[in-house]
Amino acid sequence: MPWAGDARVHGLFTGLGIAAALAWFAVELRRRRLDDPRLWTLAGFAVTFGAIGSRVLTWDVSARVSLLDWWVEGNRSILAGLVGAYAGVLLGKRLTGYRPSTGDLFAPAVALALAIGRIGCLLTENPGTPTGGGWGIVLTPDQAALLGATPGVALHPSFAYEIVFHVAALALLWHFRDRGPRPGDLFVCWVAAYALFRFGVEFVRGNDLRWLGLSGPQWFLLIMLPLLARKVWRVAAARVPAEPEGRTA
Repeated sequence: MPWAGDARVHGLFTGLGIAAALAWFAVELRRRRLDDPRLWTLAGFAVTFGAIGSRVLTWDVSARVSLLDWWVEGNRSILAGLVGAYAGVLLGKRLTGYRPSTGDLFAPAVALALAIGRIGCLLTENPGTPTGGGWGIVLTPDQAALLGATPGVALHPSFAYEIVFHVAALALLWHFRDRGPRPGDLFVCWVAAYALFRFGVEFVRGNDLRWLGLSGPQWFLLIMLPLLARKVWRVAAARVPAEPEGRTA
């Protein structure tokens, strides 16, 4: 990992991911023949609040670091960024008065951005926990010390796993792009699938554990589980045709 800890490489792939997502968004708007300029306003809110959320929502007050210092040097979180982006779209809709669902527009664009952005994570961050086998990424002592990882043993390439997930999700979102029972349902399914995947991959991610052997992101996902389960249930229920009146089993 010659770029271990290199913030410039990480930032480069983050920027490439955002640029690719906006390009995909533009192509999808054209395909759907949507020319409402408010949609670009919503995209701007999503990018801006996603960046803010990824920083601010991870701010560790107990570390006694100012918000400004945390913004420059602190941790970033994809999950916090997604929450911020979602809140940004909701705020943008409130301010612009745009009402139709936009989830199915954003889902594939975000999946593409995450797939590209995670390449930067794979090249610069702690890959994961030891695999217990002879495969994986092996760090030198200097690289391991820089990243807080274990040197000289094969480590799970957890970010590679996530890249594969997002590429597969993008293919499925594209395949089912016009087949959802209701607008926004594909977005719900994608978010739920990513939540389940992310909860599982955290076990080999190498993040600090908080309580009961679970990491901070896993506890966040557990809190969100009831809401996601309720939304997925509504999607599944919408695909089941209602029984005709008067019919008995």
